[in-house]
Amino acid sequence: MPYPHTGPTGLGQIAQQAMQVLYQHRLVSTRQLHQLITPHHSRAEYLRRQLHSLRETGLAETVGRRVTGQTELLWWLTEKGANAIESVGLLPQRPYRMSPEAALGPLQEHTLATVETGLAFVDWARRLGHECGPLDWSPEISHHYRDDARPGEELSLIPDAVLNYVHADQKAKQRTLLTFFVEVDRTQMTIARLAQKLHAYAAYHAFAPQPPSGRGAKASRRAAPAWRYRYPAFPRLLLVLTGASDTRLARRIADLRSLAAGDPALATTGLRAGVTTLGELRDQGPFEPIFTPVLGPVDHTDAWLCPQAVAA
Repeated sequence: MPYPHTGPTGLGQIAQQAMQVLYQHRLVSTRQLHQLITPHHSRAEYLRRQLHSLRETGLAETVGRRVTGQTELLWWLTEKGANAIESVGLLPQRPYRMSPEAALGPLQEHTLATVETGLAFVDWARRLGHECGPLDWSPEISHHYRDDARPGEELSLIPDAVLNYVHADQKAKQRTLLTFFVEVDRTQMTIARLAQKLHAYAAYHAFAPQPPSGRGAKASRRAAPAWRYRYPAFPRLLLVLTGASDTRLARRIADLRSLAAGDPALATTGLRAGVTTLGELRDQGPFEPIFTPVLGPVDHTDAWLCPQAVAA
């Protein structure tokens, strides 16, 4: 059955959806686009035709990479394609632009792994009757804060993704919006650097900008934490590890917990943080006990990261 054509560009609906996904996530493989946009089709032929029409009209471009002996195409929007998306105004504007050099560069695998992590949430939302779509996570959103350990500096916390997920409890007839900070670790950084990221999240959790001083200001007024101006509750932090054997990833989780236990800023934080592997997330889903709390007892939990599994 042909898809309807909408919009002034004359592109098919699937092509337009693909452009939105590429604009938001920068670099996405054909397989990932198929699973995100047309999972109900056993084959991706129609999607491929739509993607090739984007390339022929100069809206998208590709590079190839070798995967298990075959070439996989990776897609991104050209300047023309990005401008077309921005002119519609449906998505928040992104300052970055992809290029052939960037698509082939050292961040390629990390970008694809972040998309794969979001894809796992989308896939399991479909299976469980929850809600999470291809545009429900945003990569690299900056959060400004200050850290008592580095006085005088204004710092930026930039999660790999901020993901929104609607958990629907059919029996209780209850829907809950869950927001997650997602960090994807391909074992490229040192474990100490990963622990420093945890420290940054704890510092952002505690950061409260000082209220304005001067006439009319109340000396006793306490500032609200900065995160309350963006989120109704502080997002849970999910660290997703990939890029190594299960044995090595398990050691990395143990080492991270050890370093986190020695950080005074983490000892008193209200931060909920859990770590798992991309393989477990894909195979079992976020609402199975696949997460190891970064702090406190090693009691595996699901993406809710229940408070009792986190140090008080």
